[in-house]
Amino acid sequence: MTEDLIIDIARNSLLTLIIVSGPMLIISMIVGLIISIIQTTTSIQEMTLTFVPKIIATFLSIVIFGNWMLDYMNTFTSKLWELIPLIAK
Repeated sequence: MTEDLIIDIARNSLLTLIIVSGPMLIISMIVGLIISIIQTTTSIQEMTLTFVPKIIATFLSIVIFGNWMLDYMNTFTSKLWELIPLIAK
């Protein structure tokens, strides 16, 4: 096992993490920004008001993008399994 292989696996792992979690984080961030703008304009400063819409948006994004995320992770895991003989050398 060479250093290049280890770095490549680590890079692909981090890239997969960013790609798979991206849709949920972006949707949660957009919902949080919208709620913050609404809170600012109406002067309502209730902290719990931001959590419920963010949680609902995150769950909906998991429902919408769940198959794609699972498929992407399955492909990544299959590639890792294919690298086992190279790692074992």
